[in-house]
Amino acid sequence: QVQLVESGGGLVQAGGSLRLSCAASGGTFSTYAMGWFRQAPGKEREFVATISRSGVFKDYADSVKGRFTISRDNAKNTVYLQMNSLKPEDTAVYYCAARIRATGVLTLTTTYDSWGQGTQVTVSS
Repeated sequence: QVQLVESGGGLVQAGGSLRLSCAASGGTFSTYAMGWFRQAPGKEREFVATISRSGVFKDYADSVKGRFTISRDNAKNTVYLQMNSLKPEDTAVYYCAARIRATGVLTLTTTYDSWGQGTQVTVSS
């Protein structure tokens, strides 16, 4: 198993930026594909972004493409989500997740094996 801890959430005005971090411990971080998901009250947990083990492959939800950037530093066992041009509809709890099994569709919550506790992002208009 891997333990994940998110940080960097907070309150920001529309149009502003935040950088989320997810620190991993346990296991071998460089063997895990990583993902970011978010969930607003009363809504389904939805895919935001994912990154492959090496960082070569990345994918984003249409709603965030061009605004968010996922990256990873395997030497630091950390994955990041840079969020620019934030909108009120980005308000949610953001979760970091690790895929340990090496297979599975990376946009699906059921693919991931370990999850962090989440960090709140609130975007005011």
